[in-house]
Amino acid sequence: MKKYFQFDQLGTTYGREILGGFTTFLAMAYILVVNPLTLTLDDVKDLPDALRMDYGAVFVATAVSAAIGCFIMGFLAKYPLALAPGLGLNAFFAYTVVLVNGSPWQHALAAVFISGVFFLLLTLTGLREKLINAIPMELKLAVGAGIGLFIAFIGMQNAKIIVNNDATLVGIGNFHDPQVLLAVFGIIITVVLLVKGLKGGVFYGMVITAIVGMIFGLVELPSGVFSAPPSISPTFGALFSAFSDPEFYSLSMLSVILTFLFVDFFDNAGTLMAVANQAGFVKDNRLPRAGKALISDSIATIIGSIFGTSTITSYVESSSGVAAGARTGFASVVTGVLFLLALFLSPLLSVITSAVTAPALIVVGVLMVASLGQIAWHRFEIAVPAFLTMIMMPLTYSIATGIAVGFVFYPLTMIIKGKAKEVSPIMYIFAVIFLLYLAA
Repeated sequence: MKKYFQFDQLGTTYGREILGGFTTFLAMAYILVVNPLTLTLDDVKDLPDALRMDYGAVFVATAVSAAIGCFIMGFLAKYPLALAPGLGLNAFFAYTVVLVNGSPWQHALAAVFISGVFFLLLTLTGLREKLINAIPMELKLAVGAGIGLFIAFIGMQNAKIIVNNDATLVGIGNFHDPQVLLAVFGIIITVVLLVKGLKGGVFYGMVITAIVGMIFGLVELPSGVFSAPPSISPTFGALFSAFSDPEFYSLSMLSVILTFLFVDFFDNAGTLMAVANQAGFVKDNRLPRAGKALISDSIATIIGSIFGTSTITSYVESSSGVAAGARTGFASVVTGVLFLLALFLSPLLSVITSAVTAPALIVVGVLMVASLGQIAWHRFEIAVPAFLTMIMMPLTYSIATGIAVGFVFYPLTMIIKGKAKEVSPIMYIFAVIFLLYLAA
């Protein structure tokens, strides 16, 4: 196993990989609760039963598809990158396709399935890898930094350190709130551990924060340890019924499929580049085994749709595992095993609250923004698209939108500078596509 995952060459150990995989799981375990709540439209009252998915079945589909994605990524691509149903994409699935368009959730799952098949074909032909390699290094670094700002913003929002403000959009939270204070404590203890150079400081910070939360009654003690997984039958294979429904074959459903394709490609590509760069895998602006990494989310999306969940994508929370020392696919395998165990240990998930995970997201954001130091800020034609890529992610709450804005400006500034020939033809194509995307 050590030889297969190249432990010696990458200077890692079983302990670091297990710790990294565990840290990534804890940082993204919230998806086991958030995804079922989103896809079942839990906050929408008086929804017809035909449009509401089964919570238990979606919970199982979420855990199983995440585990499968992690296993494929770990064993095939050998990267410490975890996968699960993507936030944003699941909201589009539930609130746009099902709630607004009124499409049956079986149709939405079929659209996810088709997008996964298209992605797999594009990956097997090598086209997806070529597209990623055509992106300039400066923009890849900006994407990583932007994602760092984005997840730090999400962490602060989850911890209620940053809250809504009608006058200024955002404002400072209530520091008399015990949950906010718990998150602040978590940030401080995690920073102390990392400054002291403790390997796995992010993981230990979460553990200490959870324990302190339970001591002071801010985190509920788990009601138990084991529970039987719910039935998967309400959603398993349900998508195939859509193919016999004439209403499925429409222009509106084609636009849904294309949206799944577009958003997932750039969300996944951005995350892959960011985490790979943080771990030091990118060499000469190329990512070894990129094709295998991209196959992972394609296959996981196909399988996930069959089980009953939305598009599977790479998770930026994987960077917390990298920060804890993970360097190989063994960490992803560990994360996958933990997702399967979560099927039987769901009561324990109650201790992983937003106040516990927020410090990890914020600290990892700090680590990811370090890539800014490698960008040539003195070159204004590079600085403008890099800055816009980075800043638009948290401001628009979308990785894909940040990429779109930066990729439109990059060829523009290079043309003005007289360096049009240095821009890949693929980047010009991206610019046109993104203009249409932003104008839509």
